[in-house]
Amino acid sequence: MFDAGPPRSVLGPLQRVMSPFDKSIDAFVITNPDADHIGGLADILKNYKVGEVFESGTLTDSKTYQSLREEMKKQNVPDILAKKGMRLDIGGGAYIDILFPDRDVSEWATNDGSVVAKLTYGKTSIMLTGDAGAKTEKIILGENSTTQLNSTILKVGHHGSRTSSSPSFVKAVSPEYAMISVGKDNKYGHPHQETLDTLTQVGAKILRTDLIGTIIMKCDTINLCEIKK
Repeated sequence: MFDAGPPRSVLGPLQRVMSPFDKSIDAFVITNPDADHIGGLADILKNYKVGEVFESGTLTDSKTYQSLREEMKKQNVPDILAKKGMRLDIGGGAYIDILFPDRDVSEWATNDGSVVAKLTYGKTSIMLTGDAGAKTEKIILGENSTTQLNSTILKVGHHGSRTSSSPSFVKAVSPEYAMISVGKDNKYGHPHQETLDTLTQVGAKILRTDLIGTIIMKCDTINLCEIKK
């Protein structure tokens, strides 16, 4: 599982995709420690057994993050630093490759140090970008070929902010679908029109949580995906 949104917002959607008899999550990835990415993890730790947690290494002194670290320590949940080159085997022929961080990001801004990863299942793949901005995208572009980055689905960076989803990165990923996780009528004006234009230019079908709510997609190994209502 990648990120958990703000507090008291994740358990309902999670129960829609997991059996009520399944109370375990093998691994949880915190793409960055900002509250809108980790707030719901405390609820998950109280209701599910989490095998291990991966983090980018960026730091924050927020009360939410410090309380979360204390709860993880209390439950003895292994805390692992995510690094480029790691491959997480999630079974059934699916795996996740960590593309970033490729260096120590402890002094970076939390967004720039976000974990970026690619989930692959046969010919179907998802690019997971956290809040990574153009600075991070440029590094990833320099370290990976277009073939390595090309993905069926792009989880759009930083809620559709203009600081992410640079034209060169989006072109390299060339997604069929672009998912934007964003709150309705948010004060930041996300998603920005520049980002929507960039996604439209590569022919991506844009899916926004502020317009259609929770997005559930079912994909198979041969690059066929369908949106479940």
